[in-house]
Amino acid sequence: MNSSTFDDSRPPPVDLSHHYSRVTKNRTLSNIKDFYKYFAIPGIGNLAGGLPNNNYFPYDTLEATVAIPQRFEPTPNVPVDPPIDLHSFTTLSDDQASTRVVVPKTSGATDILRKIDLKSALQYGTAQGYPPLYAFIRRFSRENMHPNVPYAGGPEIILTCGATDGFSKAIEALSNVWSEERDWIRDREGLLVEEFAYMNAIQAARPRGLNIVPVAIDDEGMMASGKGGLAEVLENWDESKGKRPHLIYTVTIGQNPTGTSLGVQRRKDIYALCQKYDIIIIEDDPYWYLQYPSANASSVAARGHPTSRDAQPGQQNYNSPNSSGFQFLDSLIPSYLSVDTEGRVVRLDTFSKTVAPGCRLGWITTQPALCERILRITETSTQQPSGFVQSMIAELIMGPQTPDDGGRGGTKDGKGWQVAGWVRWLEGLRGNYERRMQTMCGILEEGKYLVKSGRRQSISTEWSVIDRVQMYDFIWPLGGMFVWLKLNLSSHPLWKKTTHEKLSHALWAHLTTDQYLVLVAPGLIFSPTEEIKAQKGWAYYRLCFAAVDEPEVEKTSHRFVEGCKTFWAKKKLDDIEESVAQGEREGCFQM
Repeated sequence: MNSSTFDDSRPPPVDLSHHYSRVTKNRTLSNIKDFYKYFAIPGIGNLAGGLPNNNYFPYDTLEATVAIPQRFEPTPNVPVDPPIDLHSFTTLSDDQASTRVVVPKTSGATDILRKIDLKSALQYGTAQGYPPLYAFIRRFSRENMHPNVPYAGGPEIILTCGATDGFSKAIEALSNVWSEERDWIRDREGLLVEEFAYMNAIQAARPRGLNIVPVAIDDEGMMASGKGGLAEVLENWDESKGKRPHLIYTVTIGQNPTGTSLGVQRRKDIYALCQKYDIIIIEDDPYWYLQYPSANASSVAARGHPTSRDAQPGQQNYNSPNSSGFQFLDSLIPSYLSVDTEGRVVRLDTFSKTVAPGCRLGWITTQPALCERILRITETSTQQPSGFVQSMIAELIMGPQTPDDGGRGGTKDGKGWQVAGWVRWLEGLRGNYERRMQTMCGILEEGKYLVKSGRRQSISTEWSVIDRVQMYDFIWPLGGMFVWLKLNLSSHPLWKKTTHEKLSHALWAHLTTDQYLVLVAPGLIFSPTEEIKAQKGWAYYRLCFAAVDEPEVEKTSHRFVEGCKTFWAKKKLDDIEESVAQGEREGCFQM
């Protein structure tokens, strides 16, 4: 059973048209795109379409050597006890087993939902996306990713040129451009975000005049209640700043940059507030498959408590009553869509973390009426993602749809990965990233204290003493690619002799010097407002365990720890100035 086969006593999604932008309300069906439906009539002599002749396309096939789904070894779906034993299941090394994918010039399939070839993929197409890939992703989203969406009919999807494109279209559909020179402040709309946020989204929203409103976070993500939490922000909204915000932008698993993951109860609490205040949630979830069951156990082993008591990947079957059909997917904390009784969620997915960022391919999942409005935007902007990319991914996963069409999918027998192979690929990716996370966090955990020994004496006695100075702290991330490290600069000998910002900048520059060659992302660049940047942005660094080659995860983590230790040994202000100056001499930029 899945979202398309419910006994539909479920409530319909609510009407959100009062949140559509003025331009979105005025959009109509593209006459040209609507006319495309006639092109599929068998045997039609098409003199109507302004289509280039496919025989003049310079590509006869697209071919690539690709991984098989079993290339990477998964990690367990349930926590391992003790957590250190995680590495005994596999090594970090990769199996390079591969096969060949071929997209033919012409497929023998007649059904457009099964026809994968260059003749169709490289031609003008529909804004929903390449039909066979659209059909696969739609079915996978409804039946496997989100089998328990609680509104009638379930969600619809549309393909995008990646999550950034999806976000741009979502805010175009759901917000009006506001100008201080032209518009009343009472008309200014707002966007609620985590107090440290993915800044590409902020920088897309801010030029539209949206008021960027930060919400406090804790170790589990956006706070529903408490000081600075969503309830407090909404209940005490100051209308002199504009309208109460009607949009939330949030990354819920492995949040960028903080690495936090939102549990089911926290999602329910936030969703209830969104119902109360009529808010739409834009859920950007590129790391959903990268949830780490071992993180909570590692945190317990190291600190005596889990990262989260609410977010517990691997601890239960989250898909009830309808299973995804795969233990791996059922073990993952589900999307906001799983509690979306009113159709308030716009989910952004991407192939950037599961295939490659250069694909520029993703999709939006949301209620059908809103999806139709985004379709109208797409018809007159990007039209659809690259046909090269869509056909290659469709052939990789789906494989040839007729015995004699000349195509080859991404398995040894050429049949394509299918849903089971795609899920197995995701499991393997999660396994490799989870092992990287364990490697980095284990080193950071062991090295976060600077241990100093010395001797002290009284009038009659002398004794040895050992001091432990904590240089930083972090949470073991339950998902994603990042460790969010909080500097304990107040323990530095020069804390009271210079500014917090300069001390943080000096450490950053010190780490980049030839002795350490470590580049981390300062919290300043993830601060959505100038106030947060000044108050606390300087106190954090984001470390990414995904980007460097495997052997470098361990080496670079050790160099980071050693760099911190030598920086904490600096006792003269001149040393701080020299760290900044040396970093700049060696090519680092002034923050």
